[in-house]
Amino acid sequence: QVHLVESGGGLVQTGDSLRLSCAASGPTFGTYVVGWFRQAPGKEREFVAAITWSGGSTYNTNSVKGRFSISRDNAKNTVYLQMNSLKPEDTAVYYCALGANDRLSVVYYWGEGTLVTVSS
Repeated sequence: QVHLVESGGGLVQTGDSLRLSCAASGPTFGTYVVGWFRQAPGKEREFVAAITWSGGSTYNTNSVKGRFSISRDNAKNTVYLQMNSLKPEDTAVYYCALGANDRLSVVYYWGEGTLVTVSS
């Protein structure tokens, strides 16, 4: 059983930056793909970014192109999401996920989420 805990969310203004972290306890990340989804109020959960064990990354380019960056520290069992130039439409609960495939089409474990609110 893997337990994922997100941190780093909060209230920021348009144009600000935040870095989300997701730490895993239990078995290590191993060769799993890890990443982030988000769910805005009244909308479906959407893929944001994912990263493979070797560091290859995939992004939802339509929504976060050039603004978000994902990284992982396998020694610390932690994945990060650096979010720059935040916009009000980035407001959502951000969920950490561990699973398989470049866009995490298969998710084995979810975190409980951290709220990011971007004010205009």
